[in-house]
Amino acid sequence: MTSAIQGSNRLRWAVADGWTVTRRDILHWVRAPGPVIVGLLFPVMMMLMFGYLFGGAMTAPGGGDGYREFLLPGMFAMTMAFGLEATMIAVSTDVQKGVTDRFRSMPMAPSAVVVGRAGADMLNTVLGLAVIMGCGLLIGWRAHDGVVSALGAVGLLLLLRFALLWVGIYLGLVIKSPESVMMVQILVWPVSFLASTFVAPGTMPGLLGTIAEWNPLSATATAARSLFGNPTWGGGSWVAENATLMALVWPVLLIAIFFPLSVRRFQRLSR
Repeated sequence: MTSAIQGSNRLRWAVADGWTVTRRDILHWVRAPGPVIVGLLFPVMMMLMFGYLFGGAMTAPGGGDGYREFLLPGMFAMTMAFGLEATMIAVSTDVQKGVTDRFRSMPMAPSAVVVGRAGADMLNTVLGLAVIMGCGLLIGWRAHDGVVSALGAVGLLLLLRFALLWVGIYLGLVIKSPESVMMVQILVWPVSFLASTFVAPGTMPGLLGTIAEWNPLSATATAARSLFGNPTWGGGSWVAENATLMALVWPVLLIAIFFPLSVRRFQRLSR
């Protein structure tokens, strides 16, 4: 009984400490909103560019003129991978400036700093997803299968972001300088494009198509298309037929690996 109470108290203080760190990051954004605004507008620019500049030359899988409805869930999934460099830079900068060491010297939960940073990023992600979905509605995209299915799709998108976020936090703790973070960010582009974001993997050369099918972004994009009632690609592979399952398995696997690694890495800093 005593151990259960102690465990409950530790959890309560961990949540409280994590929220304190989250508020710190939010206050930074309020004082310097420029990067946040640019981060919100960049996915919208990408959506308009691919939807209007290139969309006229594209067709949805199976034919028809619904390419924008095929594109938008893919853009939502790709947006979940964008902006991680901001989190990585913030984490790396705190380490370099000694802020993280000061946090470690305080009587706070070991996980509070990384959890707090994750909480701030997720709040920003919810806002960004709302902005790009709102712009999608303005250009004609619709969710056709009801509110419950649409909320399920949004949940899968946010789960993917939460999982990728822990990858970013871990890399931010490992990488020695903020400048090196930008080198890692370059990898986001090929990972994002080598997926079912813009086209069906079946249109790609054999090996690239297989890699694209197994890309976690493809699983989430395909599951979101299905839940939104938008056009999707009819791949015949196991991973294509079980996209919703993989949209759950991939993030859970990434969280199971990188969350404990991030906490352990934070605890070992400066030792």
